[in-house]
Amino acid sequence: MQRLIVSVLFLLSLATWAQDTLLQHEDVHYVLVKSDTVFRVYGQLGPYQPAERVAIINQRLERLLDEPPFKTDSLRVFEGEATSDILYGDQIILSVTEADARPLAKTRKQVAEETLLRIKDAVNKERKSRSILTILLQIGLTLLEVAILYLFFRYINRLFSFTKNWLINSRHKILKGIRFRGYELLDTERELQAALFLNNLLRWVVIILVLYLAIPVLFSIFPWTRGLADKLFNYVFTPVKRIFAAVINYIPNLFTIAVIYFATRYTVRFIRFLAIEIERGALRLEGFYPDWAMPTYNIIKTLLYVFMFIVIFPYLPGSDSPVFQGVSVFLGILFSLGSSSAISNAVAGIVITYMRPFKVGDRIKIGDVTGDVIEKSLLVTRIRTIKNEDITIPNSSVLSGHTVNYSTTAENAGLILHTTVTIGYDVPWRKVHNLLIEAAKATEGILQGEEKKPFVLQTSLDDFYVSYQLNAYTNQPKRMAIIYSLLHQNIQDKFNEAGVEILSPHYRAARDGNMTTIPADYLPGDYKAPPFVVQVKKEDKG
Repeated sequence: MQRLIVSVLFLLSLATWAQDTLLQHEDVHYVLVKSDTVFRVYGQLGPYQPAERVAIINQRLERLLDEPPFKTDSLRVFEGEATSDILYGDQIILSVTEADARPLAKTRKQVAEETLLRIKDAVNKERKSRSILTILLQIGLTLLEVAILYLFFRYINRLFSFTKNWLINSRHKILKGIRFRGYELLDTERELQAALFLNNLLRWVVIILVLYLAIPVLFSIFPWTRGLADKLFNYVFTPVKRIFAAVINYIPNLFTIAVIYFATRYTVRFIRFLAIEIERGALRLEGFYPDWAMPTYNIIKTLLYVFMFIVIFPYLPGSDSPVFQGVSVFLGILFSLGSSSAISNAVAGIVITYMRPFKVGDRIKIGDVTGDVIEKSLLVTRIRTIKNEDITIPNSSVLSGHTVNYSTTAENAGLILHTTVTIGYDVPWRKVHNLLIEAAKATEGILQGEEKKPFVLQTSLDDFYVSYQLNAYTNQPKRMAIIYSLLHQNIQDKFNEAGVEILSPHYRAARDGNMTTIPADYLPGDYKAPPFVVQVKKEDKG
């Protein structure tokens, strides 16, 4: 923990120092004679800004160097009222102002005289570099650098050839394949090919990097190619310097983002702890059901992270870029156009969560689909039917239709199963009631308690029969289909044993000469269909 605090303080101090340094030199511009800095411009002069002054001074010096003979003895300092000027003959080369001298804690004259000496030294150095002896020395240095590069590339190739052969020989010793949780990402041969590819790639990276650094060094040997060398160096070091400065300047924003992120993260953890406590019943809130805990936690978590992103967004690098903003708007339009149905399903899922029409494991009926709920997500509800068919229903369809839940009160109040039979008027209704209740009591899964005993309702008196509805309690809603089947079997058995026919509406009540509808297994062995009965009535003509 102490190391972490020390590291944080060090980074903060480094960021502050770098930011102050960058701000301090933000308006400083340099005057160069070839590659030598001879003067620093800090302020403006008249209508000219520091950058414009530097450009004008450099142009004047370049013209003087290119127009021989350039005599350094003709350079002198002239003291004016507002500036100290360096003259070449009657021509002003540069002017030193109070703003240029103030950061150096010197007078204008002192800065001008020091600048004059630096210009003379730079010019003499430039002249010396153009002598024949110097040119021969530069050619020798060039040949030496080329020889060093040749030896370097030769031994670099040998080194990487050695590493290539070592990788091949280590095929089954070090390179044994890569596995992740039992899955083989790369076998030995593929891992070897990847290692050889990386070895060759690293070789070319080293060669190109050394070559790129060597060429500017080679160009810097000759005065007339030093400008090209500076450009080549700047191609690499200017972006690196900008990136480093951007990273240093971004460190305060990074700490702000870190504080916001960790505050949000630990807030989410605290809310999750409360949700778990409510879900397991340790914490009770009046009017808040335990099964609301985790969905509410997920909603709050999503809102908190969205709010965190909104707060962090201005601190992200490039967030003020028009390109970044345009891409964000474009993605937002795509999301809004392509997710209308998904959003409606998500809203319906949230509403269903707090309506609590069902929970996972309940036997329900949605429209024409009956089955057990196996998944209840934000977008869809999945049901497994009694035929083991998994059906996915969008939450918007669930919300717009009606839902029948067979499991909600089955455990406590009991689920009432009901079925209807039609019996003719020739059978006493009390007998039918007794037979139906006996069939219900003989059925497995039907409750037999005093408060939940089976009962019969006569639902209609039709032309040829009476409709009897048997009602029986069960606490096993997932076995509804089997219980109904057993109940119907027992009704048939009880009625057949009692010799009561279950007639359809198409049967007539004429029994003479008609075979009974009771199965033969329930009839006596000597049963015969009754004959037609014909009665003849004689009229008395007396």
